[in-house]
Amino acid sequence: MRETMPQTALFPSMLGSECSGQVPVDMRERSVDLIFQDGSLVSGSLEALIERLVPTLDYYPDRTYIFTFLLTTRIFIHPSELLARVGQICLKQKQQLEMGPEMDKVKLKLFSAKIVQLLREWTETFPCDFEDRVARKELKEIVWKICHCDEGNSTIKKSLNHMMESLDEALSTRDQHKEVRGKITPGLSEKGTLLKVKSQSTHKDILSVCSDALVFAQQLTHIELEKIRNIQPEDVIHLCIQTGNIPNHKCCDSKKTQNVEAYENWFNQLSTLVATEICRVVKKKQRTRIVEFFIDVARECFNIGNFNSLMAIISGMNLSPVARLKKTWSKVKTAKFDILEHYMDPSSNFCNYRTALQGAAQRSRTAHTNCEKIVIPVYSLFVKDIYFLNKMHSDTLPNGHINFKKYWEISRQISDFMIWRAVECPFEISKRIQNYLLTAPIYTEEALYIASFESEGPENHREKDSLKTLRAMLNRA
Repeated sequence: MRETMPQTALFPSMLGSECSGQVPVDMRERSVDLIFQDGSLVSGSLEALIERLVPTLDYYPDRTYIFTFLLTTRIFIHPSELLARVGQICLKQKQQLEMGPEMDKVKLKLFSAKIVQLLREWTETFPCDFEDRVARKELKEIVWKICHCDEGNSTIKKSLNHMMESLDEALSTRDQHKEVRGKITPGLSEKGTLLKVKSQSTHKDILSVCSDALVFAQQLTHIELEKIRNIQPEDVIHLCIQTGNIPNHKCCDSKKTQNVEAYENWFNQLSTLVATEICRVVKKKQRTRIVEFFIDVARECFNIGNFNSLMAIISGMNLSPVARLKKTWSKVKTAKFDILEHYMDPSSNFCNYRTALQGAAQRSRTAHTNCEKIVIPVYSLFVKDIYFLNKMHSDTLPNGHINFKKYWEISRQISDFMIWRAVECPFEISKRIQNYLLTAPIYTEEALYIASFESEGPENHREKDSLKTLRAMLNRA
């Protein structure tokens, strides 16, 4: 039945200025409690917004509205409760069709097909809404009621069966990701053991694993895309819920942000790995080579569109234990590094980075190859933008309506992220390099400082005192 109800693509920068819910004629009659501005929905009561989600015989909601509504209204109502409300409206409409002068089976089948399509879009886009036992029970009840009135319609039955199978598969895949994430142990934080002798013979450095900056950047991109694929759109919304706008809300579950936290931990792990690889090298010449190697890797990340790894590398090189290595930096050709730092300059709300990101996004929209489609934003800044967009604009208006204009913008930004996260990485995989990146030992902050001081001795009394204190701490540990 999808052919009879054409829809816009799910995430094609779908929430631009022309977006958001142009109103069909029949919806104007239903939307007495919805407010529109220049043909776009800007606010409405929760009840009216839910009603607008549910298809009728003559109406099917725009896909942009379905995505935005299902993504953001969990701030106001738990998905299982929403599903129950949708089921009630569906049942009421079906009963009205059945109670007509002559029950029209063709109309019933058309209505059923629209409800099935809505449920399919919901389960495909937000499968985790159905991890909840109550929501899954409610879904089965709606499905049963639809099948019950269309026992002779094999097309609808097949569509329903396919929906349930796809949902089970999506939830199973999600569970597998959780198990894998639990088994992967990041690089251990080293304290004193490697620092006493700093023997390079017992522990290989990064250049012995990979000396090609482009290949290294490509493997970082593989890891980045793999990790962001685990982040669902609702994971980001739960960060908004946790800001405290809605105390004791039923959706406030710390488990919902685990994927986000895992990705943020990866950024910190990569930054610390960069600092560790630089600080633990005894010889200045080799240390200089490693610094220049990471600069080249960062530049390749920029060219690819992998801004998150780029920022992590620059952050690692700007950590104090690395930045203080003046003798090393004096031997480094820093022109390329200065350019990269310019792009990541935090002034004017990271204006330079945002310009570069827009350029990469434009390249992605017109790309013909997956290489050109890659856009991996700095995730901490992406989340920060969503956070402040949520904080700066009220959830509801003085008349009690939900401020839906706010949620169009949040949804637009998240939908862009979902497009980028869906790109298949085209580069050849090197398990050896990836394994090193994910499991190589990294130093604690204290160990980094000691390694830095042992590479280039303290320059003043403050640094000498710091080294003495740190050694005492490590000896006691």
